[in-house]
Amino acid sequence: MIFVTVGTHEQQFDRLLKKVDQLVGSGVIQEKVIMQTGFSTYQPKYCKFSKMVSFDEMNSYISRAHIVITHGGPSSFIEVLQHGKIPIVVPRLKKYEEHINNHQEDFVRLIQKKKNNIIPVYNINDLEDAIKNYDGIDLKSKIKSNNENFNRSFSKIVDELFENKSKR
Repeated sequence: MIFVTVGTHEQQFDRLLKKVDQLVGSGVIQEKVIMQTGFSTYQPKYCKFSKMVSFDEMNSYISRAHIVITHGGPSSFIEVLQHGKIPIVVPRLKKYEEHINNHQEDFVRLIQKKKNNIIPVYNINDLEDAIKNYDGIDLKSKIKSNNENFNRSFSKIVDELFENKSKR
């Protein structure tokens, strides 16, 4: 199953919904697609959809989904990462009246550069390739675990404490 979420921002994100719906309609996407469409005006023809979903429903869809496609709002794609999955992230853009500015695109570029743990799609025509190639990406190596970083740092501190104590 593929889950698509556009969040709760009060502007439409028809561009993403239309593209995914078109990919399902043309047979490119074979699996079931569920969409959370928010304030968008486009009503999908080939996908199950709801305007809004509860937090519990969102978590259920994310955990069951093979692929999660989301807008560039940090809360949405970080939730996907917390489920141990790599989201495909399509930032909302001002020129399509999807947001008041391009901060989502700027933020997605920053996360891509610093963490490299998302699959950004800046051009909607690249979404098909991102979906087709999703399973070929080494996803687990892209997830940066804070627990792993913490444990490594903590072990170093403990080792240094024992080294200092043995030098006394």
